[in-house]
This record gives sequence, C-alpha cells and structure tokens, in this order.
Amino acid sequence: MNYSYCLFDLDGTLTDPGIGITNSVMYALERFGIKVKDRSELYVFIGPPLPDSFKKYYGFTDEQASKAVEYYREYFRPKGIFENVVYDGIPQMLAALKKKGVKVALATSKPYEFAVQILRHFDLYQYFDFFGAATMDGRISKKSDVIAELLKEIGESDLSGVLMIGDRDQDITGAKANGLKSAGVLWGYGSEAELTGAGADYLVSTPEELVELT
Repeated sequence: MNYSYCLFDLDGTLTDPGIGITNSVMYALERFGIKVKDRSELYVFIGPPLPDSFKKYYGFTDEQASKAVEYYREYFRPKGIFENVVYDGIPQMLAALKKKGVKVALATSKPYEFAVQILRHFDLYQYFDFFGAATMDGRISKKSDVIAELLKEIGESDLSGVLMIGDRDQDITGAKANGLKSAGVLWGYGSEAELTGAGADYLVSTPEELVELT
C-alpha cells in the first residue's frame, strides 16, 4: 500500500514517556493519600485520556478525576514533560517518510500545548505538517475525536491513503471509527494481543518496517 498521510500517536509511539507520566500520576495520587510502590502498575495511564484512567483504575468521580488531572499537571508541566526519550530510529523514520512525500501528522490525546512542546524539545516538530491533539479543557480528548478533528483540518476526501499509527488499542479503534487503516507498533506500551484484538490492519516491530509499509 502507498499512503499519502501518516497520523502518529505520540506517547509510546514516537517517545517513551514512562518515567514522566508515572511520576506525574504518582504525584497526583499522593495528593489523595494513595501511594504506588510499583510504577509499572501505572503504565496503563500511558495513552488514554487521563480522567478516564483515574476513574477506571482508582474509582474516582468526575470531580475527583478533574482535580487529579490538575495535580498531575502541577508535576508534569515543569518536570515530567521532559522525563521522556525518543525511541531509537524515530527521527530517521520521519525523515524517510518526508523524503517519500508522505504528509506527517500528529494524533495524540495529550493536550496540544504539551505535545508541541515535546516535539520541539526533541527536534521532531520539523517533520510534521498537521497537529491533532486534545484540548486542555478536555472538550476533545478521546483518540477518535482527535482523529476526526484532524481529518477536518487535513481536508482529504480519499481516506484510503491515510494510515493511523499507534501503540495502544484506542489508536486502532479511533482509526476504525473514522474509516482509516491502522498500524500497531510493538515497541510501545500496547501488547501484540491488545493491538490484534483491537483490529490493527498491520503490526510493525521497528520504525524501519513502518517506512517499508508506506
């Protein structure tokens, strides 16, 4: 297949934000008197909208989840955002896609302000043509809604040439909800079983494989 557009998830796909996100979640939970000893328990927070995860895994009410997100950002904004690392081969992959004439877009459930700051910090911003992200107020947060808004901006009527790439099931289901093909990456936080179960059209093990796929 030849794809004209590649839409990329951020966390777990382009960068490994494990330390920063789990530290921020720990900070928020501690404000509620909850201590987590094993940070790996919090990897489930990487990808989905934060309020959903606080409610799903800790039984928070809407009000509590909203407050937890405020606490999370107290840590994340000045420090956690930089406790992050680009996966090996990502800059080369993005450069190769651009060389092939592929339009590269971001499609993340992280708020736009944070997402763009991360791309700039790691010198990845230059590769992107479009930026789809959540809103800070939570009005847009689910991956399917992020993708829908992004597709409006792109304005491409032929969706057969658009590929969504991510590491979690919501990336795959979000693509399906918008009529897109999807590729699940196996270097992130979602398992092969999770991605296959969500209906990924492709699975890729390395950034180089993704370039070949497009």
